[in-house]
Formats: sequence, structure tokens, C-alpha cells
Amino acid sequence: MAVAVVIGTVTGCTDSAAPTTSPSAPAATDVMTPTSTPTPTTEPAELVPEGTAQDNLPLFREVVEKIWASDQKVHGRAYVDALVKAGFSKKAMQVTEDQSTVGNAAESIQFSVLWHDQQCLIGQVGPETGKPVVAVMPQLGDGKCLLGKTRTIDW
Repeated sequence: MAVAVVIGTVTGCTDSAAPTTSPSAPAATDVMTPTSTPTPTTEPAELVPEGTAQDNLPLFREVVEKIWASDQKVHGRAYVDALVKAGFSKKAMQVTEDQSTVGNAAESIQFSVLWHDQQCLIGQVGPETGKPVVAVMPQLGDGKCLLGKTRTIDW
């Protein structure tokens, strides 16, 4: 009978000692990841020239999502042109080709903006990507943002 009382007591403690969720604590789904979409805001994002790459990620994301929703979504130039129009420097950008080496449409396109020679705003879109992906990453050792061969931005 003592064993039954101990088991009942332990079970009772376990049930009452279960952690409770604080209403002010963020849920795991509230944590921002490079692939998550932020909650829409009523005000458009703005360029923060003296800010960090992270400060400018909302504008970068907004531009990328706007082009992704258009009929130009698989054209790297459309992203470059829209980012320039939003205030990002074309000289600091890289973009990959729209087509593969055998002439097929690229499965994904990547583009970037080197921000203050320190960090990179990087976007990736395409049929194989699903929804647009944006992130802030450190610049590479060669001072660029994207690996491999990129397209010359000469327009």
C-alpha cells in the first residue's frame, strides 16, 4: 500500500509541475528564420542607408516578394532593377544567370547586395525554390556575396 501512495504522489507532482507557457514568451513559430515570411505591415519598408544589412532586410524582402508576384519572377534583371529603384547600389550587386548552360530555364536564381563591405543581403527565387528566400549572410573571403560564376550587370 505504501508503494501505491508513493506512485500516486509522484504522479500528482508530475502533473502539477508541468511547465506553463507564459503569454509573453514567444512561441517557436514566432522566431524569424531566413525562410519565414514576416507579418504584413501597413507601412512600406524603407532603405536605412546608415543601418545594417539586417535593418534593410525588410525592404529587400518586400522588393523580392513584389517581383516574385509578377510575371517577371524568373528574370534576375527584374530583381536587380527593382532593388536599384528601391535605393540599393547596383555596383554592390551580383546575380546568377536566368538560364542553365544548356539553355533551360534556371531552377533558381540568386542575387545579392553587398552592404557596407561587411554583410550580404541574399535572395533566391525560382520554380525549385518554392517561395522567395531572403537572408543576411557574411561576405565571402573574396569580398563578394555569391559563389561561382555570376552574370555581368552591364545595363
